[in-house]
Amino acid sequence: MHGPASPGWLLVALCAATGAYCLLRMRSTVEEQRRAAGGEALMGFGMAAMAVPAAVLTPPRWAWLVYTAVFGTAALRALWAARTGPHHLHHLVGAFAMAYMAAAMAAAPAHHHVSGVPLLTTALLLYFTGYVLLSGVRLLSVPVLAVGGGGSGVRSGSVGWGDRPELARACRLSMGIATVAMLLTL
Repeated sequence: MHGPASPGWLLVALCAATGAYCLLRMRSTVEEQRRAAGGEALMGFGMAAMAVPAAVLTPPRWAWLVYTAVFGTAALRALWAARTGPHHLHHLVGAFAMAYMAAAMAAAPAHHHVSGVPLLTTALLLYFTGYVLLSGVRLLSVPVLAVGGGGSGVRSGSVGWGDRPELARACRLSMGIATVAMLLTL
């Protein structure tokens, strides 16, 4: 993506760390959590790859086309999953946003400023800004399970790192923030 190198590397680190945590979440004993974590790991690592500053590495056009295909496929998968529950719609919007940004990068001539469709970019920015604000408020209002036990009645060691709901929410919030940053640099 275009933009200054230092914030770009911070974005790469945030997305890669989020993807790595999502891989840990795939060890959950709950099938639905494992499935969601797999998709979120793909998004996190894909976002990290797309966020590498252009001054360091300018991927060839075909790489952006591959990103478009991968995220487009993820969007179709999320669309299919949305028939079972509305919570998959956010994954659909996220995958679509990534496919859209990759397509905009593929369509841009080398070393020229990239710009997407202003109305679509604005709509995605509004959606993800609202998502980030709402998720942040929700994350702050949910009690955290204490690792050593606590008021929730959970004994120490009974909740693994892959099953901590507050960490999963923080992971999704991080990806939402990264998406806003990437849309702003488009």
